[in-house]
Amino acid sequence: MIKEAPSHPITRRGFMLVLSSPSGVGKTTIARNVLALETDLELSISVTTRPKRPSEVEGKDYYFVDEDTFANRLKEKHFLEHAHVYGYHYGTPRASIENLLANGKDVLFDIDWQGTQQLKQISMNDLVSVFLLPPTLETLENRLRERDQDSEGTIHLRMSKAADEISHWAEYDYVIINRTLDETIHAVRSVVQAERLKRRRQLGLIHFVNSLRGED
Repeated sequence: MIKEAPSHPITRRGFMLVLSSPSGVGKTTIARNVLALETDLELSISVTTRPKRPSEVEGKDYYFVDEDTFANRLKEKHFLEHAHVYGYHYGTPRASIENLLANGKDVLFDIDWQGTQQLKQISMNDLVSVFLLPPTLETLENRLRERDQDSEGTIHLRMSKAADEISHWAEYDYVIINRTLDETIHAVRSVVQAERLKRRRQLGLIHFVNSLRGED
């Protein structure tokens, strides 16, 4: 008769899932869909000095603050990472992210390569980074125009910066070309599932394995 091994709970520390791309690749749409489909995955809400767009909601899309407030929080080390992009400041609140990770929640970050580099320096083991590429630059420009959010001057600025942003692709763990929305969503979810199974993230696994071997 096989003796049933004692039960040993396996918990999991969460990880930070970064999605980066040039503006217009479709990152926000991809992030929204992955968040809707994945349990235990929450969006990191950044603090920004950028003006709120008509469709955006305070506390859901961003926390909108003035320059002085941002500077004071930066001085007091409230941010896990911060960046200056297109004339505005962005920062990730430190305390809320650390609490989520400790409780087994994965956190999705919609940040650029500057923020990703900072997270890598602070917490390499908790970071999973994905860079999204457009199939062509023409497709990228078309997507910027189709979303109808930016002026002509802003579109030209974003396109001029795209080459520099794309040059950082090799700094990321995974690279996905966003040819179709469904394929890209599936690819990002595959990354999430694989990373959740990483041995180092499964706390208590060694005790569980030892119990199977009758050593605990």
